[in-house]
Amino acid sequence: MKGSLNLGRVSGIKIKVHWTFLFIIIWVAFIEINQGGNLQSVLFNIALILVVFLCVVLHELGHALTAQHFGVKTKKITLLPIGGIASLEKIPEEPKQELLVAVAGPFVNVVIALILYFIVPVQQFLADNLTNIIENLNALTLTNFFFYLFVVNVMLVLFNLIPAFPMDGGRVLRAFLAMNMGRVKATQIAAVIGQSIAIVFLLLGMLYNPFLILIALFVFVGAYGENKMVQQIELLKGHTVSEAMLTNITLLKIDDTLASVKDLILSGTEKDFIIEQEGKPLGILMNADIINNSNKPNMFVGDIMKTSFKVLGINDKLKNVLSLGELQKGYFFPVLDANKKLVGAIDLTNINEFILFQSKLEY
Repeated sequence: MKGSLNLGRVSGIKIKVHWTFLFIIIWVAFIEINQGGNLQSVLFNIALILVVFLCVVLHELGHALTAQHFGVKTKKITLLPIGGIASLEKIPEEPKQELLVAVAGPFVNVVIALILYFIVPVQQFLADNLTNIIENLNALTLTNFFFYLFVVNVMLVLFNLIPAFPMDGGRVLRAFLAMNMGRVKATQIAAVIGQSIAIVFLLLGMLYNPFLILIALFVFVGAYGENKMVQQIELLKGHTVSEAMLTNITLLKIDDTLASVKDLILSGTEKDFIIEQEGKPLGILMNADIINNSNKPNMFVGDIMKTSFKVLGINDKLKNVLSLGELQKGYFFPVLDANKKLVGAIDLTNINEFILFQSKLEY
């Protein structure tokens, strides 16, 4: 995701904030000023937003660290105006593991809310009449700050447990369904429920709060995408890289020029290339890098090739390759045989074509 600021690492997991996060800061400041607020109230609300998103980071770390316990890595956590996203390498296919990973995030918010419950006189707040509660909460005090934070964490728990797949509640639903039926069927049911709830969010957003429209789009597209991904993985199960890899590929040398590569692209269908030496891959040349440097026809490919890339084996599971593109820069991987000799490559196009053929065999 482009335009992200790196905030650091926790247990090897990058914490990033997307540039669009600034919109929510600007929006909060605008609303407060528009309602007659002053600098103190603006800073109070911005501070509250920042601490709330710290709770969101802890929520996502709950998912990530629980997944890590089951051997699933998380590359990064990204903060967006609509919340946080933990980029897990994959979702555990074992229903009990997925259940624990899904509830770990809301559980963190439960713990935060319980701590705040004993810090803030919550019962005293709620025991008063509504007029006094509203009047008391208008004061910019530390107690009120913690009370707002308590309410937000409770709301985060309730909201995340809505069974709108692929939100936490939807994943909990999918995990329970998968205990009694296949993962594919469970995902289909959870996705339909999630998309139905997304439509409700959309209607409510159009009537009351435009923010819900963004959430509706996220849920609807996310449910569709993950449902499709699970079906594709099912079709790839039991198959290896050797069955779908490209074998008729053009191999480059480090002293080949971009002019010659341009001719290869225009005369054929290849877009990405492997630079090799003595049967071993030295680097990969991606189409975007070729285009970006197309005004330098005499440049050697060795000058712009990527030397950091993932290599696959012919016996690697094909279903594990599908999600690699989200974790690697680019989706083009050299393939080696058992003797570590270069025998081909694999990209998303070939995997999709393999999936298409497999889907025809299933029906």
